[in-house]
Amino acid sequence: MGWLSRWLRRAAVAMASLFALSGLATGATPYVVANDDSPFPFRTGVSFYSVAPDGLLTLQQQVQTEGYGIGSGFFGTNRIVVLKNASQACVFASSAGTGDVVGIDANTLTVGGSAVGSDTDAGTSNGIGLAMNDQYLYASYTDSNTIGTFKVLSGCGLMFVNDIAVAGIEGGIVNGMAVRGNILISTYTDGTIESFDVSNGTPLPHSDRQISTGTLRSGGASFPNSVDITSDGHYALFGDTSTSIVVEVSDISSGKLTKTQVYSSASRISSSNIMLSPDETLLYVVNTQGDSASVIFFNKKTGKLSPGCSSNRIKGESRKWSYLAGMALVSPTGNGGGVYVAQFGGPPGIATVALTSSGGKCSLLEVPHSRVTDPHSPGLLSIGTFPPRSF
Repeated sequence: MGWLSRWLRRAAVAMASLFALSGLATGATPYVVANDDSPFPFRTGVSFYSVAPDGLLTLQQQVQTEGYGIGSGFFGTNRIVVLKNASQACVFASSAGTGDVVGIDANTLTVGGSAVGSDTDAGTSNGIGLAMNDQYLYASYTDSNTIGTFKVLSGCGLMFVNDIAVAGIEGGIVNGMAVRGNILISTYTDGTIESFDVSNGTPLPHSDRQISTGTLRSGGASFPNSVDITSDGHYALFGDTSTSIVVEVSDISSGKLTKTQVYSSASRISSSNIMLSPDETLLYVVNTQGDSASVIFFNKKTGKLSPGCSSNRIKGESRKWSYLAGMALVSPTGNGGGVYVAQFGGPPGIATVALTSSGGKCSLLEVPHSRVTDPHSPGLLSIGTFPPRSF
């Protein structure tokens, strides 16, 4: 085991160097943030974990949002988003039990404001997903099958604008969302994907709603869950819930979705949560039912995916947690340096998986003593980082 111990020490040193080079060790205090999603009778909140120079986490404070969560829901429905621009730094989190979205000032760790959608907007069964740009925040309500638009105000406040009704071709429920420039893309639980024009704030359907190629090929056994969009708005990538790794890519350079191209690998189970690295050379995949994290190499010029690497089983499955869920990047620059992974179950926690990559090869390994628990959450699904990825 001597070689493994030496590798782990080198990984820890590499992570410390990565954080120092990215400015996180000496700049503004970085956080990993978690939507605790606590259901009634416990008030929910957002837990802020400080990040040590070696990347390990320490629970610093929970900011209560005064609402109630539901402690469960869809993997792709991201319940927390982070905004950092020249004027403000905010963390926004949804509370599906009470139907509100709360903004927290990341500098003072205080609540800046909150808002609710219309009287009919609801996500009490499977959550309220969030996506945002500098001007607007979008909320997907999984019970009412609506997408709400909120204006982002100063001081991390929000103002509800309106909502629109949505649904998959076969009646699927709205699930994951992502927004880039003037396009918002959503997934649905029946395998439908759809895009919207958000140039005027409120989403306007592009009339490109379609069943994904992966869903059609599998007879419904695979369906897009989460979604990410390249920084230039050329490609949309979809992580499928499946019995293997299935990632789908659509060329959206025309401003609309096109037929998806499918990448698949039998090396791991499921790919419900995905995220591009900051330099867009890698796609991180959480194998939500497969107990590991994976990396797929990505060519942003061609949209092509090629085999990468996977971690071993992340420790504690069944004994400490049931499923892996959302992720956050270890670093907001370069290839991301690895990921923090949310662990759903009891007690929920966050694991740290470090990346080494060179010459078209990579390795993912859970770092020693990586797991930190979230004592405020009964079912952790969504995490993020402050500062966020630059796009």
